[in-house]
Amino acid sequence: MTDQQRGATVAAHHPAKTPNLDRFRKGATAFSNAHAPSPHCCPARATFFTGLYPSQHGVWNNVLTPNTLSRGLLPGTRLWSEDFAQAGYGLDWNGKWHVSAEQGPQEFGFRVHSITSDAEPRMRPPESFWGLYEKLARTPQPSTRAPAAIVREGWPAYSHYGVKDNPFGDGDTVDSAIDVIRRRDGRTPWVHYIGTVGPHDPYKVPAEFLDLYDPADIVLPPSFDDRMEDKPALYRRTRSIFDQLGEAEHREAIRHYLAFCTYEDHLFGRVLDALEESGQAQNTIVVYVSDHGDYLADHGLWCKGLPCFRGAYEVPLLIRAPGHDGGAGREVDAMVSLADIAPTLLDLAGIDPGRPFAGRSLVPFLDGVTPVDWRDALFTQTNGNELYGIQRSVTTRDWKLVYNGFDFDELYHLAEDPHETVNLARDPALTTVRRDLYRRLWEFAHETSDNAKNNYIMVGLAEFGPALAFENSVPE
Repeated sequence: MTDQQRGATVAAHHPAKTPNLDRFRKGATAFSNAHAPSPHCCPARATFFTGLYPSQHGVWNNVLTPNTLSRGLLPGTRLWSEDFAQAGYGLDWNGKWHVSAEQGPQEFGFRVHSITSDAEPRMRPPESFWGLYEKLARTPQPSTRAPAAIVREGWPAYSHYGVKDNPFGDGDTVDSAIDVIRRRDGRTPWVHYIGTVGPHDPYKVPAEFLDLYDPADIVLPPSFDDRMEDKPALYRRTRSIFDQLGEAEHREAIRHYLAFCTYEDHLFGRVLDALEESGQAQNTIVVYVSDHGDYLADHGLWCKGLPCFRGAYEVPLLIRAPGHDGGAGREVDAMVSLADIAPTLLDLAGIDPGRPFAGRSLVPFLDGVTPVDWRDALFTQTNGNELYGIQRSVTTRDWKLVYNGFDFDELYHLAEDPHETVNLARDPALTTVRRDLYRRLWEFAHETSDNAKNNYIMVGLAEFGPALAFENSVPE
């Protein structure tokens, strides 16, 4: 599991150079329409491990920040790792956790060999970080903005991209994981989670990978010039931060991000090679995935946050499962979610979890079969990435509705506007479309116990309310 990797970067046609994933996908099923439930590490990772949405597992935001709304999972929430441990599997852990500040992976069945330093289990941040800012006030600030820098008076220095060896210690994480692979005797069934932190911002990568990309080949995305005048004011305010960067710097940031994806591909290739050398590759299920995406200059934005655009939600998902070769080399466009991973892994292992999930098993796709009753819509849930605001969305093949509790809504006709540039939420001719999408949004909210439905006059701002969830129900 990488961090903040946009799903399209692993596609065969994408300019990101991923030779190891290209090799891997020949024997894997690639899901080109896979999404996170939230544009944020902790809730997305909790969904990956539980098969549930944030309203069900209780993780809404970064569990380690001082102003967090949730420190960890709701009591009694079970991870798929516990099912594997109960079934006799040995579970190994390397890398990023970021699911709970109160429990670590070892409390869910894993043997921890290395863990990312910014996500140690039970680590609570200090009550305040005022010491940082007191020191900053006494530090001379540069008089001019350096390339790649984003200047915010009174805030720490930030450089959006650059050159760095072993970014985030991902190389160390993979070294430790490979050592575990080489020491494994193969007599006990096992699960090994390896979580790197790249290509997360800031995009600082080893020079050798940056040199693979010619700056002249980098182009800005089609929506880059969207000033978002018809969208929530928060979107525009967020863009204003990145508007400090000139177009050439935006292109350089894209170049560094692509190089970071290539570096992560290199690390994944090392893992594949070690697995092959161990003699267990032909009997091992391998999943490549990320927790959420990155705007990557879409609408002039970077990183991830409340702006509800596809780039922040789409993730790579490739699964190679021996004995399920019907989908090998196949690209699947069905709408899938990180919530589908838990039921998929348990299904592949023949383990009955004995509980329901929000997601569904992807095994039919791995066998080359598309279920006739597969979902035709995707839903998202977020209360904001520390800058809080309730937001929910529903996406079909043709339409996307975004309910913004903090501002006006968004409606995009994806069939004609795939880059989400024209907001049709106030078009009176589309009232019926919005109402139908709201009905589906509230139906999903009811199914997943989502409490984003306070009816107080100052906060019940949705154009159509939760009662729509029951208009198609049959009276008893």
